[in-house]
Amino acid sequence: MKRNVQKFLASLLVSSVTAFRLVAAEPAPTPAPADAEVAYTKAIEKRVADILAILDLTDPTKFKNTHDILIAQYRTLRDWHEVNDAKRKSAKGPEADGFKASLKVVHQKFIASLSAELTTEQLEKVKDKMTYGKVQFTYTGYLNEYPTLSEAQKQKVLELLQLAREEAMDAGSSDEKSAVFNRYKGKINNYLSTQGVGNPRKKKPTPVSTNSPAAH
Repeated sequence: MKRNVQKFLASLLVSSVTAFRLVAAEPAPTPAPADAEVAYTKAIEKRVADILAILDLTDPTKFKNTHDILIAQYRTLRDWHEVNDAKRKSAKGPEADGFKASLKVVHQKFIASLSAELTTEQLEKVKDKMTYGKVQFTYTGYLNEYPTLSEAQKQKVLELLQLAREEAMDAGSSDEKSAVFNRYKGKINNYLSTQGVGNPRKKKPTPVSTNSPAAH
């Protein structure tokens, strides 16, 4: 009888240790879809509140309409990228063009809705806020780097940066927004190169004297 009790206790101990190991090995539970949606809603409400804060909308109806349009756009972009991003990365030719056209429809609908509520100046503020003010920041950088740009050249640089902003507004992440601006900076650099624009701020290498030991 005593031996049977000892066997039972030993078996119970082994079972307990095994169960503990199994529990310890389990990965942390992933957030439930409902929890993830709550967190996402909180995040985009914060983004929209930051945008509304710079618009100074005094009309309650315009304020609410603008809020709802912005929230809807963030959700639409989230859904679009979740469905299309994996396929878009490998798309080429007509297929890639199809994705661009699809996203452009989303963009145009958003701009049209906002234009019905906001002035041109307010709309510009929304665009800048959604792209972290990259247009003005990058434009100022070019003016500092190339202080001799003509007015026509400045206008072209600004136009290209504004095109980058339109595209970056629809990007699915901050990294993608930055990638869009980097691509357009390449276009700007190519344009300035065709214009024969050099950078006078970069120091030219000092010529080596033929009388110095380094020249031999």
